[in-house]
Amino acid sequence: MTTTTTLPAEWLPRAKMQRVICHWTAGGHRASDFDRSHYHILIEADGNVVRGKPSIALNEAPAKKGYAAHTRNCNSGSIGVSLCCMALATEAPFNPGPAPMTKAQWDKLAVVVADLCRAYAIPVTPKTVLSHAEVQTNLGIKQSGKWDFTRLAFAPDVKGAKACGDLLRAAVAANL
Repeated sequence: MTTTTTLPAEWLPRAKMQRVICHWTAGGHRASDFDRSHYHILIEADGNVVRGKPSIALNEAPAKKGYAAHTRNCNSGSIGVSLCCMALATEAPFNPGPAPMTKAQWDKLAVVVADLCRAYAIPVTPKTVLSHAEVQTNLGIKQSGKWDFTRLAFAPDVKGAKACGDLLRAAVAANL
């Protein structure tokens, strides 16, 4: 592992991780205890980074008791990072709800994911850095109607899981 610039070293235990899956909580702009139990790292509306309760090491394959359950049938070897946002949002017609994803969150997400990729030697590809909405298409693992991220409240012209994922991967690569 190499030293990162955003995340404290104690948040990055030795573990072999294969991918980073990005989410939104479908809640408010602050991390709740419930949110913290499902993700390794959360990013609040202002870009503040919050540590989730499960250690990343618990998701090393095979996942251990107490692991972060963030993606159906795809938690082993996966780091779960979530933006605190999108309560009551709807995909079509698109309505980001009262807690829309912010540009500050998105920008911090790129930095945090780049730090995780460096720390765990994860290459930036559509199969290793992806949103929850891309899991079924990119990894062939059936999900249940997850659309985080198929739309970006701060960039309404970006539409679809692939377009959002490509934008995320480009931002992550720019932060490596």
